[in-house]
Amino acid sequence: MAQISKPDTRPANPRFSSGPCAKRPGWSLEALEDAALGRSHRAKIGKSKLAQAIDETREILNVPADYRIGIVPASDTGAVEMAMWSLLGQRGTDVVAWESFGAGWVTDAVKQLKLTDVRTFEAPYGEIVDFAEVDFDRDVVFTWNGTTSGVKMPNGDAIPADRQGLTICDATSAAFAQDLPFDKLDVVTFSWQKVMGGEAAHGMLILSPRAVERLESYKPAWPLPKIFRMTKNGKLIEGIFKGETINTPSMLCVEDYLDALAWGKSIGGLDALKARANANLKVVEDFVAANDWIGFLAKRPEIRSNTSVCLTFTDPDLVAQPEDAQNAFAKGVASLLEKEGVALDIGAYRDAPAGLRIWCGATVEASDLEALMPWLAWAYETQKGELKKAA
Repeated sequence: MAQISKPDTRPANPRFSSGPCAKRPGWSLEALEDAALGRSHRAKIGKSKLAQAIDETREILNVPADYRIGIVPASDTGAVEMAMWSLLGQRGTDVVAWESFGAGWVTDAVKQLKLTDVRTFEAPYGEIVDFAEVDFDRDVVFTWNGTTSGVKMPNGDAIPADRQGLTICDATSAAFAQDLPFDKLDVVTFSWQKVMGGEAAHGMLILSPRAVERLESYKPAWPLPKIFRMTKNGKLIEGIFKGETINTPSMLCVEDYLDALAWGKSIGGLDALKARANANLKVVEDFVAANDWIGFLAKRPEIRSNTSVCLTFTDPDLVAQPEDAQNAFAKGVASLLEKEGVALDIGAYRDAPAGLRIWCGATVEASDLEALMPWLAWAYETQKGELKKAA
């Protein structure tokens, strides 16, 4: 293999982490100057900012007016577990997984909640479960976009409008970058740290009227921690969905999320945010099409994520190597890129197949991805050259 020189152009922003993700273009600490620091989140100013975050989330995501939106503890994980612990158990449950976070919801249902009537459907990395096998007259828990596999739902067509069960959807890597059919979704969760480039530890919980009805008519057999409780005396605690959070939020993080939402609105809202992510994915797609040594982990284009883009090395010489050798090669490539300061945090998730994971959400600039692509080739060839020297 011929030695290639380092590319001349470097990404202006080398941050391609899948969470926390890159801040919006032009972000600086000055964006946080109006934060309500040193003030109670229950004071008028605190409540107004939290309510504004909810209202602008509804506006950009086109959330129906009769759906509740709440800011909850513990990021997307907290939001999903609030929903699972509070809603499941009334009827049978189907839990669907095709990557590590979805597998975590399987564990919650089977080993933690120990539901008596639960079915699990799992697909390997790169594939997606056949939703024709899922019974939507049962409650269904699934991930819309697999952050660690780069595999997403192609659409919501498999979900019937006349379903009897609730759909609980972890949409943390999809919200603000992909279409979410709210008429097919009863619970939607996400965190600020993904597509909008916000800070961690705060989750968003969106509930349909059907989910609210379940909350008010069903009491789980297990005890609920305080931070999971959304009802009192059989009625929804409406304040949660008006900015009266269960526990104390970071008003600095709230200000940062408001800044991200303002940026999203300024560029054209949801359509513009989706277009940016799609354009970013196209840069990677063009590169993969031009190089036969790299491919997408997602097996088919229709299930390929436009945010958490996962790549594998398809070079036959590498594919023939043991798994630990493939992992070492991929880590070596990621390490070279980080040492050069051109790509930070793009190694594959620890439970995923060997490869790279490049965040392509809306806060990432296509020009930075265009600058990165030649560096991928340089790092690949450099790492392969090291293997040949060691052979």
